[in-house]
Amino acid sequence: MQIAMFSVKAYDSQFFEQENASHQHTLNYFNARLDLKTAHLAKNCDAVCAFVNDVLDRPVLQVLKDHGIGIIALRCAGFNNLDLQAARDLEMLVVRVPEYSPWAVAEHALSLIQTLNRKTHRAFNRVREGNFSLDGLLGFDLHGKTIGIIGTGKIGSIFARIMHGFGTQVIACDPVQHPDCLKLGVNYLELDKVLQHSDIISMHCPLNSETRHLVDANAIAKMKTGVMLINTGRGALVDSKALIGGLKSQKIGFLGLDVYEEEAELFFEDLSDQVIQDDVFMRLMTFPNVLITGHQGFFTDTAMQNIAKTTLDNLDFIEANGHCRDLDGQI
Repeated sequence: MQIAMFSVKAYDSQFFEQENASHQHTLNYFNARLDLKTAHLAKNCDAVCAFVNDVLDRPVLQVLKDHGIGIIALRCAGFNNLDLQAARDLEMLVVRVPEYSPWAVAEHALSLIQTLNRKTHRAFNRVREGNFSLDGLLGFDLHGKTIGIIGTGKIGSIFARIMHGFGTQVIACDPVQHPDCLKLGVNYLELDKVLQHSDIISMHCPLNSETRHLVDANAIAKMKTGVMLINTGRGALVDSKALIGGLKSQKIGFLGLDVYEEEAELFFEDLSDQVIQDDVFMRLMTFPNVLITGHQGFFTDTAMQNIAKTTLDNLDFIEANGHCRDLDGQI
């Protein structure tokens, strides 16, 4: 199968080349993001492999279909960047990687919490300069704190297990109560109650029309003063402009983001020699109690291996059978 792969970095091709040795597809790598301007690059291919910030709206899907492409393989779990109805209308098969390493993202959420809390990033720079002062590095015990989890699917439920191990009280909001969380004694509450009672809030729900800007100015106002807010889900779960108000008022005491609402123009690229034009992002970066990573929560060797294997396995099955393998990988 001829596969056009968009938004490819060196690490992507490394893992896909290793895995493809046992699949023998023809992989055509493009560093460019998939959008209306670049969709023509997939001409003469059988399938398109896209990532989280590629554009898969109806106009792009129509161009791909016009080029004879009937398969979209997402090498990610989320599909908020895909017009699912348009794909159905165009009779395109769509597969994804529903689970590559939920541990990776859950563990990264913990790393943001501990870095913000114990300020290890600042301590590292101080010690390198011979400054061993502890002033400004005061943290708090996680033990005994109340952790609020919004979304207890695969990642959120693992995060609950991790935080339970620290001796925290875990509360959660999700229309579906995860059995593993119930076994841990997680208390499911309405969203407002989770916002009101949590010392730390971690976002792990999918992005859709109901969860877009789930955390806005109104939600922030309901939180404890000095709350720690962590988002490793999708950027638009949080209203970025509202975060600035929450930080200025000190309602938000700590903010950790691995995703950002307008990240498509920023993340996965080296912009160190450019003037970043996103004023909201740059304002967030001025706060000393904000830690932002560039959508690296998924980025472990285990996850990359699983992404490559699952993606190519999905395409193998379609090539052999003409339909998707199962509902887990199919959207």
